[in-house]
Amino acid sequence: MERSLAKFANMMDSVVRVPFTKQGVGADAALSTLPIAGDVAGLVLTGYAFLLGRKMGVPARKLTPAVRLAIIDLLVGVVPVAGTVMDIFIRPSRKTLEIVREHLQAEYGIADTLHVDRPFMHQSLQKKQQRSGFWRNPVVAWIYLHIPDILGFLFLLLIAAALWAGISWFIGLLTGIDLGLGLNSAVNSIGLSLPPYPY
Repeated sequence: MERSLAKFANMMDSVVRVPFTKQGVGADAALSTLPIAGDVAGLVLTGYAFLLGRKMGVPARKLTPAVRLAIIDLLVGVVPVAGTVMDIFIRPSRKTLEIVREHLQAEYGIADTLHVDRPFMHQSLQKKQQRSGFWRNPVVAWIYLHIPDILGFLFLLLIAAALWAGISWFIGLLTGIDLGLGLNSAVNSIGLSLPPYPY
């Protein structure tokens, strides 16, 4: 049941993550783009996280900070644009998951959190580990669990390189200076020539 809550919290608050962090954007932020109705829908969906927490035996008083956060999320979310941006940082479902995790650790001594940090990937890895010993290797398991982070990091590097190349090309086009990317010689090698910048 804890994994179900983790999957739900992940979907609501951090489906798309900043690589190697827990910060991300989820359905709650997407819903908040719909004025008022989206924020109310986000609150109702977050209520499901509270119900899962209660089913796992967490006392209602312990869930109070998450409920407060959900209400703040609703109130802040009605502010156009700023509310949507704030929804990225106000994460009541993730807070509920943290409270449940703390409760289970205190009550039952469960300290392992890997299955909660990356619930979808962890469940898939467990199935792979049951079929093959290759996936039980700690290095292979770590790489598998961090595939989204690695791909996200590579994607950010690709975007940065594309921006650098685009800006360099544009500056080179305006000034007639090759900034070291070899764009002028590459353009010339295919039979094109860039016109000199008229001063």
